[in-house]
Amino acid sequence: MHCTRKVTDNLYWVGANEHRLALFENIHPLTKGVSYNSYLLLDDKTVLFDTVDWSVCRQFLENVAHVLNGRKLDYLVINHLEPDHAASIDEVLLRYPEVKLISNEKAFMQMRQFGFNIDERYEEIKEGDTRSFGKHTIAFVYAPMVHWPEAMVSFDTTNGVLFAADAFGTFNALDGVLFADEVDFDRDWLDEARRYLTNIVGKYGPHIQALLKKATPLVPSIKFICPLHGPIWRKDFGYIIEKYDKWSRYEPEVKGVLIIYASMYGNTESAAVALATKLREKGVKDVAVRDVSSTHVSWLISETFKYSHVVLASVTYNLGIYPLIHNYLMDMKALNLQQRTFAVIENGTWAPKAGGLIREFLDKELKQITVLGDELTINSSMTEEKDVELDSMADSIVESLKG
Repeated sequence: MHCTRKVTDNLYWVGANEHRLALFENIHPLTKGVSYNSYLLLDDKTVLFDTVDWSVCRQFLENVAHVLNGRKLDYLVINHLEPDHAASIDEVLLRYPEVKLISNEKAFMQMRQFGFNIDERYEEIKEGDTRSFGKHTIAFVYAPMVHWPEAMVSFDTTNGVLFAADAFGTFNALDGVLFADEVDFDRDWLDEARRYLTNIVGKYGPHIQALLKKATPLVPSIKFICPLHGPIWRKDFGYIIEKYDKWSRYEPEVKGVLIIYASMYGNTESAAVALATKLREKGVKDVAVRDVSSTHVSWLISETFKYSHVVLASVTYNLGIYPLIHNYLMDMKALNLQQRTFAVIENGTWAPKAGGLIREFLDKELKQITVLGDELTINSSMTEEKDVELDSMADSIVESLKG
């Protein structure tokens, strides 16, 4: 049974939703599924933009056949060759033997690496090339490392549709939704959009900036932004573009404090909660407290991109940093996090070492990082004396937030 929606005149969403996948890229938990978006243009020639993951191929093929309604498929444009968007290429080639593939040199190289039998059924395009399919003319813009080297975006100059590949995407299945303005995006989708961007593409901020600069001349002409995951944008472009601009420049969204703690028996947790309480009492409105042991690192990374200040509170483990805090730090490094202010709390009954090691990591491995004062050391559990030091740390954070 088909399940499609009309985007605009002669353009249809023919993608599918996935609810059974537990881990995106076998890493990042999905709590509300994910969509794989594909779009079909009906003109003098018919043009399919990208395919879907193999897991939803059957639904996708039914959707394509329904919209074609007996017409042949003339072209398949491949903007991004990652398997969650390209795994169904072979099925399209089998079912539509006259179809021609349109993409760039690197994409065709990768298709051969993945074993696709494309024969001579392809047209290679270059940066800035255009193709006319009747009334609609498509321009192709390279978007390397957003987030694979072959990635590109396609712009329909006739109706103002930007096929944005993995840019402007988000986790969550659509489940009937098609447009971002059909939901309360800020309330229900923004956190998952940030988690998607920061964890999947966060490392490539400069490349996103390069794409945004390329796209700037197109903005007045854009009427729809069609990503490969998540809803389509047809208004309020400034909202999502501003978010992408901040995330890719590693600027925090809000001046606030994220407290990440690792606690084995509850004592370090008590210190983290006590600090959060002091910050609230001193007027800080945006404070979040997260247990590294029960919060997947993808959410921690997302919130680290959100907040301006981060407090790391770690128990010492085998004379080192608690393993999950260390993993979190390594993800920060891998995803190029920068321009944040940190404070550090360590705990240890007989040899507290975590704080100094965390500070060393922050100083050596991350860019444009500020660490407030010395680390606060707790020996086993909080005392009145340490409560005074915690109050002083809270004051230091409050003062820093004013800057």
